[in-house]
Amino acid sequence: MTDVLRLHHDLVAIPSISRDEGDAADFVEAFAREHGAASGVCVERSEHNVWFTLGDGDDVLILASHLDVVPPSDGHPFDPFTPTVRGGNVYARGAVDAKASGAAMLAALLDLAASGWTPEAGRLVVALTACEEVGSDENGLDYLRREAPTFPTPSAALVGEPTDLRPCLAQKGLLVLRCTARGRTAHAARAHLGVNALTVMARDLLRVSEMEIGADDPFLGRPTVTATVASGGGPRNVVPDEATFWLDVRSTPGASHPQMAEEIAEHLESEVAIHSARLVPCATSPEARIARASGDALRALGMDAEPFGSPTASDWVFLADVPAVKIGPGDSRLSHTPQEHVPQAEIVRAVAVYRAIAESYFS
Repeated sequence: MTDVLRLHHDLVAIPSISRDEGDAADFVEAFAREHGAASGVCVERSEHNVWFTLGDGDDVLILASHLDVVPPSDGHPFDPFTPTVRGGNVYARGAVDAKASGAAMLAALLDLAASGWTPEAGRLVVALTACEEVGSDENGLDYLRREAPTFPTPSAALVGEPTDLRPCLAQKGLLVLRCTARGRTAHAARAHLGVNALTVMARDLLRVSEMEIGADDPFLGRPTVTATVASGGGPRNVVPDEATFWLDVRSTPGASHPQMAEEIAEHLESEVAIHSARLVPCATSPEARIARASGDALRALGMDAEPFGSPTASDWVFLADVPAVKIGPGDSRLSHTPQEHVPQAEIVRAVAVYRAIAESYFS
């Protein structure tokens, strides 16, 4: 059996901040070559993205997680890149988001290979990728799917993010809108001759605070619209003719991002423009094969198989075209915080979970 705790420890000790994942990629590539070559594991790499394959069939189940972490923040109780065990928990930056998932996924594949198991008429693939945290065109999984000719086309996927090892069947997307309030400039001493863009913006911000859009989703509830940044005005004696505010829209699968932007625009005086619409909402039917395989595996292990929805985005957006389940060890609320930690027992349990789901999916 792979020592997943040692694997996790060594991986967390590498400070793989986004765009600097090379050492982490080197480590997992070398680890898989050392421990998987004799049992038929194929290792491939493109830039700082590494993937491992067992089997050669056309039915491809991808287990995807990421190598990068956000920078340390103030207040870490221990050195953020020195894994520290206290009370059965591993404290470190990236311990839970998402190196616990990545280590457990790789360990599960290596253990299955060492046991002589191969997926019938299929392939089990673990992909550990770069730049998940930066939310840009540099995303490693997106890059592999678009640019790497040997990266397989998935039939289904597991996305490794902290869910306390519960199956997540839906996640909200992110739509970012730039709103421009228009007015007419005038001297502040004759304000009645102008139209104050700040006042227009203020009325719209009040509308946003009361706004309800979209339909109710069984896992995610309603979409949310939140004003996050506002700016406007210049000289203190001039009525401003323009003000800008930004809206963070957490979307659900009920409508497309352009449709949601149009609906929001109907409620506002300001002009509404889409700034970012890449992070689409995702959902998988409970009847999908990977969803049923996840539920069956968790129940067989005596674990919570009740599906839920997540408000946070992940690399699932780059697997939105196939049925997927987001599942991994750890508490998502600890991600990016100084108190980030994960129970060691849950990392070990995650190996059994990923193994059981793969076996169930291909059975």
